[in-house]
Amino acid sequence: MAPPAHRVPHLMNDLFGWLAATDAHPLIASSVFHYEFEFIHPFADGNGRLGRLWQSLILARWNPLFADIPVESLIFEHQAEYYQALQESTRQTDSAPFITFMLRMVLDTVTSSTPEVAQEVTPEVRLLSALGREMPRQQLKEALGLKDDEHFRKAYLLPALEAGLIEMTIPDKPRSSKQKYRLTDKGRLRLARHGDGNRPRPA
Repeated sequence: MAPPAHRVPHLMNDLFGWLAATDAHPLIASSVFHYEFEFIHPFADGNGRLGRLWQSLILARWNPLFADIPVESLIFEHQAEYYQALQESTRQTDSAPFITFMLRMVLDTVTSSTPEVAQEVTPEVRLLSALGREMPRQQLKEALGLKDDEHFRKAYLLPALEAGLIEMTIPDKPRSSKQKYRLTDKGRLRLARHGDGNRPRPA
């Protein structure tokens, strides 16, 4: 259970204060921050994405390599283990299981992939690669090899829409049965920057 709402500002201030003062290695400090952020759970929704973003930012300030292999990419194919590590750390009241998991993800990624390859497995790049033309939601989900509708919506569709990488063809009727999605200019630029030769793999 998340702490009571009235304690959140104090707990977050403490967490940021700890981050500013700690002499722990950035790999450790970023993992601790990530776990504690999830434990405090300051928002009603989106805590996972923000926690992963914060760890990516902390790591990228230490080593620019992590701008190309963000934490979202590290855990993309290991989501069940990610949540299990969070739960185990909470059960033990010790962030060590989560730190161990994150260090393994970092090690596996930097020893087996180049930054360019790591980028290609991110949800946003996979979605942009699949969306070569206007497509309805179901067709896009199938093109990505996904089966779970909620996972597709939260991990792929909504982030891409919010980032302005894709847009609805009928924006004033978002639930229309004729609704389709297409790349925006921003999405096309992002796709060109990554290269569109690699088609998405089934999840």
